[in-house]
Amino acid sequence: MDAKDQQVFQKADSHPDLENGDSKEAVAYTGVVDEKEYGHVRRGLKARHVQFIAIGGIIGTGLFVGTGSALVRAGPLSILMAYSIVGTVIYSLMLAIGEMTTWLPIPGGLTIYAYRYLDSSWGFAMGWNYTFGAALTVCAEVSAAVTLIEFWTTDKPKAAWVILIIGVIFLLNIWVVEGYGEAEFVFASIKIITIVGLLFMAFILFLGGGPHHDRTGFRYWKNPGAMNEYLVAGARGRFCGFLKSFVNACFAFSGSEVICVAASETLNPRRNIPKAVRRTFWRVLIFYIFGVLAIGVLVPYNDKGLTTALKQGKSGAAVSPWVAAIVNAGIHGLPHLINAVILSSAWSCGNSFMYSASRNLYALAITGNAPKIFAKCSKRGIPMYAVCAVFATTFLSFMVVSENSAKVFEWFMNVTTLSSLFNWLTLFLATIRFRMAYLSQGVKTEDLPFHSIFMPYAAYYGAVLCVFFILISGFNVFFKFTVKTFFAAYCGILLFIVPFIGHKIYAWWFGFGGMVRPSEIDIFTGKAEVDEYEKQNPPPEAKTTWQKIWYTIV
Repeated sequence: MDAKDQQVFQKADSHPDLENGDSKEAVAYTGVVDEKEYGHVRRGLKARHVQFIAIGGIIGTGLFVGTGSALVRAGPLSILMAYSIVGTVIYSLMLAIGEMTTWLPIPGGLTIYAYRYLDSSWGFAMGWNYTFGAALTVCAEVSAAVTLIEFWTTDKPKAAWVILIIGVIFLLNIWVVEGYGEAEFVFASIKIITIVGLLFMAFILFLGGGPHHDRTGFRYWKNPGAMNEYLVAGARGRFCGFLKSFVNACFAFSGSEVICVAASETLNPRRNIPKAVRRTFWRVLIFYIFGVLAIGVLVPYNDKGLTTALKQGKSGAAVSPWVAAIVNAGIHGLPHLINAVILSSAWSCGNSFMYSASRNLYALAITGNAPKIFAKCSKRGIPMYAVCAVFATTFLSFMVVSENSAKVFEWFMNVTTLSSLFNWLTLFLATIRFRMAYLSQGVKTEDLPFHSIFMPYAAYYGAVLCVFFILISGFNVFFKFTVKTFFAAYCGILLFIVPFIGHKIYAWWFGFGGMVRPSEIDIFTGKAEVDEYEKQNPPPEAKTTWQKIWYTIV
């Protein structure tokens, strides 16, 4: 590792405890800026925050709304297979970054892991790609929220709704990290209650317990069929529909890694992060696999109400397959409730991605890859200028004022999906290099705070599929090729490629950077401070029956 990289990850002096603010206890800090001058983030996210942030990161508008267009385009079997496959990639991703994060839960984690375990150009590119991608995802969620509000009224100007939505998200992120945590706790609670209720409803309707007493079973998998044709006729068309479903699935799962972004601000990260990671399998299975299966059973891909709503560019719950199922079953009053829940979901995702974007911009600043001002933290441990910068980027949400909200959302979805895929790919590669490094330096897998028997195979599997998803994400543009559609489909690649190549040229010109041998990778800077923090701050022990139940849940 060259001198510049060593400087980036030098061990800092002891500073006040992140949780209490006035302790002399040392905690990990690996930045190059003076933390006494610029401050630092602090640990304020509790166990329940982490668990519900993990759930909130998975349940979003992609499940409630995005599955509608995917169903109409590809059919129930295609989306079930696509969401299941992407779900295995997400589980692999959580296992991979779970190993790195619990070993070193430090500020700027995900970006710094790429910087340390790959090279400075990977870290630079991922940091900026994650920051811009997450900021644009806020815009995507704001666009989605505006379409949801238009389900009720179009009397008010769109600009007013945009100001209200991004204003609330900004306030939740600028005050204290606990504010973000509490908001996600509430939002995720609403989403959990709703999706569990919808799954129960789907099971009842499946057995014929609805007002019409019509037992649906799997009839729609026979007529009109389990797979729909897309772009071309026949088996090729059904396969194209299946491939396109991966785009919807990848967007739906984007943001799942947010709990690892939050690791440096989490109390007892080596206890709380592994719990959240291990439960990812069940979250994916229950919320997405069962959810997509329920949609495919209750709604045919040629459903008149759903296809008409999509063709007419209608808003909110009108294009939700869940609402189509409710209307078909003859249940009244629920569409408005579902729309309200989906709106809270979009708000939640926007809140979460503003947090992620600001923390990655902060990571870039403390490693010397962004202006130092973005490393400045308030007394409450908030990187306030980083939050403000991300807030300024979300003004792109005003595009919905002059354009169709659904079209703007689709454009943002294409860009941010590719951005997420490059983030996932980078993290898989960083995990593979991390494993090479700790094994070559005498660390055994049993020494890791968290380890899975599926590693490193899960990392290789996830990396290969991420490359595959990136390549096929816009394949449909080649059937009617134009430069405009090609750029719209693949412009998200530029968010990663441009900073990566630019930094590579800069590093080559000044003679630094490049990968080092696994035996030379720095895996220890900051670890001693984290070990001491965990030793001095053991997780609370359950004393009553209620506490034992609660601690089991969270």
